[in-house]
Formats: sequence, structure tokens, C-alpha cells
Amino acid sequence: MRKLIIFGNSASGKSTLAKYLSNKENLAHLDLDTLAWLDRLPPQRTPLNECKIKIDSFIMQHNAWVIEGCYSDLLALVASAANEVIFINLDIEACVENAKQRPWEAHKYASKTAQDKNLAMLINWIRDYKTRVDEFSFHAHQKFYENFSGKKVQYVDRVDFNSLRNQSE
Repeated sequence: MRKLIIFGNSASGKSTLAKYLSNKENLAHLDLDTLAWLDRLPPQRTPLNECKIKIDSFIMQHNAWVIEGCYSDLLALVASAANEVIFINLDIEACVENAKQRPWEAHKYASKTAQDKNLAMLINWIRDYKTRVDEFSFHAHQKFYENFSGKKVQYVDRVDFNSLRNQSE
């Protein structure tokens, strides 16, 4: 059974690929964005122990799954249950272009207008990916990738990403 983690920078294509594979291979899909944040302003992370309970419950309920997100601290909670990882490591400007073209994410924003109000902040966040040293950073993702002992693939440009999707069809 496929137990897959997909991770990378914001707007790298994690959700798109996870949804595609979920539909194509009948994998249960967990977007870590749905449990990583408490519903309050200013934004505040959900405590890790609460996230772990939800992740463990998801894993116990499904034999085959894909979990995706940019949270290396949450990815670490599921790494031992996964048998495969995909690190989508696109060029920063490709991620920026993806963010500009992103459709409304209803599970994150009340409206497309609300989502678009955060676009400038998101673009700055994307551009800081390689210089940050937090759990969302390139550094954290690269370390997670290097330490994962199962099957692993890293895609570094859109051609590779599209090739992966086309090979599955």
C-alpha cells in the first residue's frame, strides 16, 4: 500500500499533486494546512501533540494515503509510517508564478478576495524559502529528505513535475 508524503515550498504544487494522486490511485488525502493552525487571529500553530493525535487517527483509518504540507515538524510525526516521499523543490520564481495563478482555496479562505489579500505576504514568504531556518524552510525540507530512509524522489523543475503526472495517466 502506498503511504506517501509530499512536501516543498509554498505554491510548489504539493496540493495539486496530492489531489491528483489521491483521485488516480484512490489514496486518502490529508492536507496538513487543515490541522496545523488554530482558528484565531493572529495566526497561531496548533500544538504538536494535538496535530499528532489527528495525524495518527488519519493513518489508522486508512491503508493507503498521501499526506502533504510544508511543516517539517509535522512531517516528522508521520515519517515512520510512510514508505515514500516526494520533495517538490521548484525554482522560487516558479513557485511565485504558481501562487499568482492559484485558484481559490476554500478550505483556507472565506473568499477568493480574502485569499488575494494575502498574496503579497505569500510571495515574500515563498521568496524567503532558502534563507529562513524554520520548519517551513528549504533547510528543514532538505534535511527531512536526506534523513528519510524509504523511497524518495526530488523534483526540481516543472518539467519533472509534469512528467511525473503524465507518467501516472
